[in-house]
Amino acid sequence: MPHPHPHSCRCPNCLGDGSHPDEQYQRELRAFLSRLSHEQRRLYAAVESNHLGHGGVRTVAQITGMCGPTIARGRRELADLLQGKSIKKERKPGAGRPRVEEKHPEITAAMEELLCDEVAGNPQDDCKWVRSSVRKIAEQLRQRGFTVCYQTVWALLRRMGFSMRANVTTRMGRAKDPAHRDEQFEYMRAQRKEFFGAGSPVISVDTKKKELIGNFKRQGRAWCRQPAEVDSYNFASQAECVATPFGVYDMGKNTGFVVVGLSHNTPEFAVSTIARWWKDEGRLTHPKAEKLLIFADGGGGNGSRSRAWKLNLQEKVCDPFRLTVTVCHYPPGCSKWNPIEYRLFSPISLNWEGKPLKSLSVMLAYIRGTTTTQGLTVKAYLDEGIYKKGQKVTREAMTKLHVQPHSVCPSLNYTISPR
Repeated sequence: MPHPHPHSCRCPNCLGDGSHPDEQYQRELRAFLSRLSHEQRRLYAAVESNHLGHGGVRTVAQITGMCGPTIARGRRELADLLQGKSIKKERKPGAGRPRVEEKHPEITAAMEELLCDEVAGNPQDDCKWVRSSVRKIAEQLRQRGFTVCYQTVWALLRRMGFSMRANVTTRMGRAKDPAHRDEQFEYMRAQRKEFFGAGSPVISVDTKKKELIGNFKRQGRAWCRQPAEVDSYNFASQAECVATPFGVYDMGKNTGFVVVGLSHNTPEFAVSTIARWWKDEGRLTHPKAEKLLIFADGGGGNGSRSRAWKLNLQEKVCDPFRLTVTVCHYPPGCSKWNPIEYRLFSPISLNWEGKPLKSLSVMLAYIRGTTTTQGLTVKAYLDEGIYKKGQKVTREAMTKLHVQPHSVCPSLNYTISPR
C-alpha cells in the first residue's frame, strides 16, 4: 500500500495518509490476497494496519474486505512472531462439519428429481406445485427423510451449478418452416437490390407502439437539474389521448415520415400514411419512379392476409398515382429485421426516453428532432381522422384488384398494378 503523503485526511475511505485507492487498485489487491493462505493474509493486513497507525484496522478492512477481528488476530500473531513465539497452526484441510452430500449421498439425485420440471405432480389430484423455491425444496426433502434447512438447499444448489437467473431473449421464436423463412429473406434481398439498381424507391413501413399522452412516467433517464414529477399510475382512462404512430422509412434516402393517428391501427390508416408520404415526399425525391417496393411485417394493419390492406393500396396509392407497388412481408417472428425498427423507431425512442409526453405537440416535436450520426431526418404530422375497425372486403371486390402473387412465397410477395 502506497504512503506518499503524511496523515492528514480523516475520510472513511482514506488510507490514513491522504491517498484514496481507486477501484482498480482494490481489485488488484484483493486478487493478490486471494492467492495467499489465511495466515499470510492476516499477517499482511497486520503489517499494513500497524503502519497506518490509529484507524488502520478499519481502513485495511474497508480496502481488503477482511473483518476487523481477523485483522486484530493477525496483529496479535505478528506480535508473537516478533517476540520469537510460534503461531498456532492453521486448520487442516477438510476440517469442520461435513457437507450434506457426504452425509446423504442420495440427496443430489433427489434434488435433480425435484427440479426436473417446474410443473410437477399428478394432474388427477391436487398434488402439484408450480415454482420450486428453496424453502419448498427443503420441505419436500424433509418429507423424504433428509434433515436440511433452506440455507443448506441454497448452498447445495450453488454447488450443483444452479443460480438465480433471468430470462435471456436470444431466440426469435419457433419457425414452422426455417427453409421457407430463409428463402423469403433471400428473395427480399434480391428485390431490394433490383429496385435500388433501377433507381426505384424502397420503403419500410410499420406501426410504432401506442403512446399515452399525458403526465405519465416513461422508461429511461434524461439530463435535467430536477426530475419531472409524473403521475403514479399510467391509466389510459386518465390520458389526454392514445397516439398511434405509423412510420415510413425511405431506405435509399435515410429519411423518416411519421403520421401520429388518434384512431385505430387499421389498414386504411396505414395506407393513408403511405399515400400521404408519396404525395408530400416520395414523388418529389423520386420524380421518375413508376414502381415502389414496400417492406412490411406480416401482421397488424399491413398484414399479409389482410384484404383491406390490398384494397386500400389499390384505391389510394396505385390507381390515383399510377404507381406499381410490390409488397414483401417478413415471415412470422422476424419483425425485428424490419429496417424501420432499428433505423427510425429506435432513435425516436432514445430521443424521448425519460421524458413524459405531456401533449401531442411535445410528441411531434420529439419525433421531428430525431437525428443520427448517419444523417437521419424525420418529418412528423398529426392525423385526426377516424378510421373504423373491421373494414369488410368481399370476394367480388378482391377479384377486381390487380394483384399478382409472385412465384416465390406467393402469400408474402405480390405486386399491385394500377387499373
